[in-house]
Amino acid sequence: MTLSAYLLFLPACFAINMAFGPNNLLSVTNGAKHGVSPAVIAASGRLVAFAIMIAIAGLGMGAVLVASELAFDVIKYIGAAYLVWIGIRLLRAPAPMAEVQARDASAPPSMRALARQEFTVAAGNPKAILVFTAFFPQFVVPGAYASSYMLLGVTFLVFELIAIALYAMLGARMRRLADGSRAMRWFNRVSGSMMVGFGLILAFTRRPAA
Repeated sequence: MTLSAYLLFLPACFAINMAFGPNNLLSVTNGAKHGVSPAVIAASGRLVAFAIMIAIAGLGMGAVLVASELAFDVIKYIGAAYLVWIGIRLLRAPAPMAEVQARDASAPPSMRALARQEFTVAAGNPKAILVFTAFFPQFVVPGAYASSYMLLGVTFLVFELIAIALYAMLGARMRRLADGSRAMRWFNRVSGSMMVGFGLILAFTRRPAA
């Protein structure tokens, strides 16, 4: 891959990583609730999901989602239902009182549960794998397919980690600026409503033309 092509890929890739969607909303929410480090560690589930998607797309299997309406719809509706379920849980979650927050501050969140949540949200969006199927081939070098595709994939994951940290810091910053049970209750309502909205948007997403 030429340096000019790679330099063209970098800003376009980072724009995709920074696009605000359900996974980045999770980073904001986890950053506000648990802090930056737990939010970044939890997002390892998302990175695993994206790494699997990149591998699948690299093997050409991502085209199946474009060709098969049934496969696309099954993943789409499962992912949409899961996003709505997370949103409803956030909407119904009571904001902890200050004394409860102080008492539970030393209790770390279930990292396995948070990572599993990140993985499921990422894997439940069929449009993610289509990004790799449609975007990466524009920069892949045919004569060095494996090495150039791997470079693009690793770059994407590194940028995704940066985006995760930035959104987690945003969440932690929001928590410091609006501390208190009432503020967190409204934060849960806004986050929950947005998550439900992402689920509904995903449910009405049309399959790209083959």
